[in-house]
Parts: sequence; C-alpha cells; structure tokens
Amino acid sequence: MEVKKKDIRALTKEQLRDFFLENGDKAFRGNQVYEWLWSKSLHTFEAMTNISKETREMLEENFVINHIKVDSMQKSEDGTIKNGIKLHDGLIVESVLIPTKKRTTACVSSQVGCSLDCKFCATSRLKRMRNLNPDEIYDQVVIIDKQSRLYYNHKLSNIVFMGMGEPLMNYKNVMKSIEMITSPEGLGMSSKRITVSTSGVPKMIKKMADEEVKFNLAVSLHSAIDEVRTSIMPFNSTFPLKDLRESLEYWYEKTKREITYEYIVWEGINDRKEDIRALIDFCKAVPCKVNLIEYNPIDDGEFQQASSSAINNYISNLEMNDITINVRRSRGKDIDAACGQLANKS
Repeated sequence: MEVKKKDIRALTKEQLRDFFLENGDKAFRGNQVYEWLWSKSLHTFEAMTNISKETREMLEENFVINHIKVDSMQKSEDGTIKNGIKLHDGLIVESVLIPTKKRTTACVSSQVGCSLDCKFCATSRLKRMRNLNPDEIYDQVVIIDKQSRLYYNHKLSNIVFMGMGEPLMNYKNVMKSIEMITSPEGLGMSSKRITVSTSGVPKMIKKMADEEVKFNLAVSLHSAIDEVRTSIMPFNSTFPLKDLRESLEYWYEKTKREITYEYIVWEGINDRKEDIRALIDFCKAVPCKVNLIEYNPIDDGEFQQASSSAINNYISNLEMNDITINVRRSRGKDIDAACGQLANKS
C-alpha cells in the first residue's frame, strides 16, 4: 500500500528544521528549503540548487509540493485576465487580474464553490466542495504577480479576497495565506494593500479585530433592511444586521480602520427611498465608505440593474449625509470575470 506523502508547504519553518535534524542533517537546511518554497515559489525539489542531490531525493521520497496550475486564461477587451486554476486534486477555481492605469489588483478565491447562498452570485450556486489551503491562495497571488509584470510591466499592487468562496468560512487558511503574503519570507506585500471581503460573519469579524489584523475589511451589504437582505442573501437570517452592525462597531473600536460596504442596487428590490434611508442609518454606526457596484447578470433574469435615476438617488442622498461613495464600473464582463460572475460558465 502506497503511503500518501505530506504536502511540504503544510510544515512550518521550525518543523522543516526539525525534519532535517531528525534525518541527520543541519537545521539550517530547513531554512533553505523554506525560502525555495515560499519567497522563490519553487514547485520542484530538483530545482533547489543549493542543496545536495541526496537531500533533494530524500525530500522527494517524503513530500510533495501540491502547486496550482493555470488551466485556462482569458483576456478581456478591457485588459482584465481571468485564470481557471487547477488544484492538485483536479478541482477548479478562478482568479482575476484587474488592471488600471496606476495599479493591478489580484482578485483571489478562498473556497472551491461557496459556503453561503447569495442568490445574485454565480459562485454561490456551486456547492462548497472544500476550502483552499494557504499555499493554494498564496499561489494565486504569485501567478497574478507574474502576469502583472509580464503584461503590464509592474508588480502586483493590491489583493482582494473577492473571488470564489466566503473568506471568513475558511478563516484559518485565509489568515495563514495573508501572513505569508505579507511576510518578508514570503512576498513581502503590505497589509494595507490587502482587502478581505465578507458577506458578514459577525463572530469571525470580531475574531479578526481581536487579532489586530492590519488589512482592510469590506462587507458585501446590498441592503440594510433585514427582510430585503434575507430575500437576496438567505444566510442573513442566521447573521442578522443587528449582529453584523455590532461586530463592525467592535471592529472599528479595536482597529480604527474604516469599513467599505459593497452595494448593488437592483430594480424592484432595493431601489426605494426607504432602502436609501436604511443604508444611511447603517453607515452612521462606524466610519465607512460605500462602493456602488454595477450589477453583472448571471443569465436568469431574476435580478436587473436599477435605473440611472435610482442610482443617482443613492449617490445624492449619501453625499448629502457626508458618506463617501464611489461608483464602481465592472471589469471583465465579456469573459465572465466581473463581480458575481465567477464560475458562471465553468
């Protein structure tokens, strides 16, 4: 019976050092291998040129490196790139490179499928098959950074956890991936350039606050009225707005970092005056800004983009109440890479 090899990137540096000591080698060999695996992102033991052939063979006998591969790549007319990422077990997730004149942003996935049930999102229609490991999330960033350098001549600027999955339902692995992305022993990116977007899991928002994380928080809100929000995001019945609001107040008290609310306006769903008033009231709880996002259809006709007048009503009322508002135009719609479309045609 063949023994299943352990993925070497599941080991900490200390565990790698211990492995070499236990096998009659020097502890610093673990440091060397750790550097190859993370900061240099190597995917084969053979390419670790500063360790002996015998040591590389020993690693090969004991471990695997379960790296991801780009299975497909599509480039939008606006320059957005969508990657179909094949995992070591054959499952597929998607990640997106979003370029602008001044920066490039990686939109990465945290789960295969999704744990939640937002009716307007294509990904939520896939059952959650599994969580991504920290290295699988990390590898998406590495790949998009290489694409940014190749196609846009500069390194990756920002990372958003807004791809497939609910990041806070894969909390441990998402936090570990961010630790490695920001570590000098990893990619060395600034935490301030990372945004974790959640549909709102109050307990985990409080946990992040307690851990004094340094990255940014975005909340996929879409309505500040419980009945409306539950109708489009059914999990809201488990995590109602009262609890969400309390957790966000706790977040700000602990971190002093403002919150971004992601908000889509749909015709006949949340385009009334009372919807606007409820959002304004919700925004007054903590310092925040609102991103009004263009809706990207997923082909069933249930959700329709609100009229320009409804959007303008939101903008004018929020501005009158001194709430910062940005209108986000979607990127990559022609290749189903825009917000809410990932996995639409997988």
